[in-house]
Amino acid sequence: MGRPREHDEETRAALRAATERIVAESGIGAFSVRAVAREVGTTTRAVYSLFGSKEGLLVDALAQSAFEFLAHGIDELPETDDPVADLVAVGIPVFRSLVLEHPALYRIAFQRIAPNFTAGPEVVRARERALAGLVGKVERLAEVDLLGEKTVLEAAIEFNAMLEGLANAELRGTILRILPTGEEERTWREALTTVARGFRAAGSVVDVSRP
Repeated sequence: MGRPREHDEETRAALRAATERIVAESGIGAFSVRAVAREVGTTTRAVYSLFGSKEGLLVDALAQSAFEFLAHGIDELPETDDPVADLVAVGIPVFRSLVLEHPALYRIAFQRIAPNFTAGPEVVRARERALAGLVGKVERLAEVDLLGEKTVLEAAIEFNAMLEGLANAELRGTILRILPTGEEERTWREALTTVARGFRAAGSVVDVSRP
């Protein structure tokens, strides 16, 4: 009979949740292995046993959680006969839900607020799965000739850039506010729809610099 594991998945989940809570409420500077262990009621040894290092908990675990949230959310989206609406749904509710419900995860995964951010292999795999979900939605635009001259990957990158821009604008809150108060979701929806519908037209834009 093998030895029971001293630190199980329940402890792992609790440490992740505590780290996210500390960063969300008090900022990255408040994070420490000791503070997280104390909040969970375990030892610092548990952190190192489960995550390998302070960075393994702060960066790998939380960034991985962010990308897993996105990948799962995209996978769960229903497919309709409107590929534009289905692509916009990646932003609302999935991406915006990450921003609003788990801002600390978003900041670590996308804004790289953790010092010396280096993504481990599990983070990379989670990110690739989330990107594959987005690419799958963009491919449906290509199937109905809505990408014009753009490749699927080009369109996915541009759409993702708009997602991150909207997210950053909303997270600023009242500081240098851009999104109109109470109209944030509408702004997201209209901006993302404009991008999705604009791919086809982008290749036909006239270059006014040429005679």
